[in-house]
Amino acid sequence: MQKLRSKLGFICDMDGVIYHGNTLLKGVKEFVDWLYANNKRFLFLTNNSQKSPKELQQKLARMGLTVPEHNFYTSALATASFLKSQGGNTAYVIGDAGLTNALYEVGITLNDVDPDYVVIGETENYNFESIKKATALVNRGALLIGTNSDITNPTEHGEVPACKALVAPVEYATGKKAYYVGKPNPLMMRAAMERFHAKGIHSADVAMIGDRMDTDMIAAIESGLDPILVLSGVSTRDSVKKFPYRPRLILNGVGDICDGD
Repeated sequence: MQKLRSKLGFICDMDGVIYHGNTLLKGVKEFVDWLYANNKRFLFLTNNSQKSPKELQQKLARMGLTVPEHNFYTSALATASFLKSQGGNTAYVIGDAGLTNALYEVGITLNDVDPDYVVIGETENYNFESIKKATALVNRGALLIGTNSDITNPTEHGEVPACKALVAPVEYATGKKAYYVGKPNPLMMRAAMERFHAKGIHSADVAMIGDRMDTDMIAAIESGLDPILVLSGVSTRDSVKKFPYRPRLILNGVGDICDGD
């Protein structure tokens, strides 16, 4: 555990690591206090595209945590950056405000007639009409993008469908595979690490803390970060055994980091 505590930087997933829905997880406040007390650099990195960094800041504030807006990075921001780099101008979006606002901020406008892209992220407004529209547009040539490849998200009421589950009907109906931007895509991880490189902190000095083997841990391993799995989200000790790679440490939650050995 001392090796983990000596890291200069921490990248933390949010769903299943910091909270379930609107419920702060045990030990999180103590962990955040420990980060500040030990002058650690940290970034909350989420595949969920629904909320903007400002909204995430406000959400944590309602839970009693003070975290600056610049300490958040989302798959919505990564998706917007990717589409801008590809020369995209228009998109048909199935998603919430965090995604549409990120696209607007880089100059990508919404278009449900002849868009360059169909972009799908998590949303509370998923319906058959939007699936039909997305299918028709992809069949007419729009390129299919998923903000992330998570199949489910943990909430205080149990697991709910996430982005990849929402994209799947359009993939099956069109025969076209989506390109997923969020973790474990290196695009997302490089954008995150740029925040640390600016402070002179490199991959070997950064721990990635997440609850998913298929996104968080593989992203950490492939990016040269210290892979730390917590069991406060979707993973169990038994489910870890199904994967051909391993985290360096398995913890009950982030509170273990500051609780002692």
